[in-house]
Amino acid sequence: QVQLVESGGGLVQPGGSLRLSCAASGPRFAVVPMAWYRQASGNERELVASVSTLGYAKYADSVLGRFTISREDAKNTMYLQMDNLKPEDTATYYCHCSYLNKDYWGQGAQVTVSS
Repeated sequence: QVQLVESGGGLVQPGGSLRLSCAASGPRFAVVPMAWYRQASGNERELVASVSTLGYAKYADSVLGRFTISREDAKNTMYLQMDNLKPEDTATYYCHCSYLNKDYWGQGAQVTVSS
């Protein structure tokens, strides 16, 4: 059984920064590609960033240059450093992995960007 637990969300002013963490338990973390998704109110869930088992990162155009995804396999943890946050980044952020042909999601972390 895979469990993903996000932390680090909150309220921040435009231009500010937050770091989300995703702690994983269950699989051997190092062999699992990971990703962050987000879902704003009334919108579909969208892919924000992904990181391969070798650490290669991909980003949505909307966050490129502002967000950084990383993983620390020794701690079974993935991170999303979010800088220069904008009001349109307001959403619930979800940690995701696919393992043995099943999708797993965390419970979500709320990020609100507002003055």
